[in-house]
Amino acid sequence: MTWDPRAIPSQAGKTFVVTGGNAGIGYFIAEQLAAAGGRVVIAARNPGRASAAIASILSRHPRAEVSAVHLDLASFDSVRAAAAELATLDRIDALIENAGAIMPSKSRQVTVDGNELMFGTNHLGHFLLTALLYPTLERTPGSRVVTMGSGATRLTGIRLDDLQSERRFSSWSAYGQSKHATQAFGFELDRRLRAAGSPVSALVAHPGGGQDGNTPVRLGVMEPTRGQRILAKILFFVGGGKHTAAWPAVRAATDPDAVGGQYWGPRGGLSGQPCVGRPASASHDPALGAALWAESERLVGQAFPV
Repeated sequence: MTWDPRAIPSQAGKTFVVTGGNAGIGYFIAEQLAAAGGRVVIAARNPGRASAAIASILSRHPRAEVSAVHLDLASFDSVRAAAAELATLDRIDALIENAGAIMPSKSRQVTVDGNELMFGTNHLGHFLLTALLYPTLERTPGSRVVTMGSGATRLTGIRLDDLQSERRFSSWSAYGQSKHATQAFGFELDRRLRAAGSPVSALVAHPGGGQDGNTPVRLGVMEPTRGQRILAKILFFVGGGKHTAAWPAVRAATDPDAVGGQYWGPRGGLSGQPCVGRPASASHDPALGAALWAESERLVGQAFPV
């Protein structure tokens, strides 16, 4: 079907949970879904930033239905508490797993549960959240899980024998490995859902490039500096703004023609209209998906029987 990301079909009556919906790409995912009439729940670690995001959306769309739930993906206790609150929703039409840690330090850091920070936040936290919310997703007709991958997976690998980057660590490789994990989880979830005949679909999206300097101002949320605007003009080839980087995930969550197992990203790789592409082969490997699934269940202490 013809798709216009600036005129998304009505999402009235649907509920969307967006992790990290308080800032960056996640904010614009939340804003675009709310503008289309969807009920949006922002799952965020920082209550102040979540409130600012809600205020920004309401300033542009006064009738929008948007709320927040506290979620720190780097803490299994926080994930369980957030899931318990989200499970009270009558429906979840799409769980959009956008939040993540991006190369926060040159040295290896760990979550409160002892997992490498990027792997623990980007993958394990979302794996646990999905497992806990699966009953709600299953009872929502046509529901979807959209995991957020990255083009970094084309430049890095994943080591099943060192998922936590304990033997050797670099921020770039650990980040790429965490994104291989999020993509592999999405594709393995799709395979399992299909095998089980589940009504839930799993899709993977990647944002391409999204520069702060190419992003429209949202007071209290996104206020690009003059320097960032200049840099974006110099690095014009890197991609559009955070608002355009949101399009692949939004389309994966809402396009009625989208189906499980698809990999959505910008047509040009870094920017452009969202379209179905091909993921890095490692992320799509069923053997990797199955092994990662088993290890993830062990690490989070939660069976995900689907």
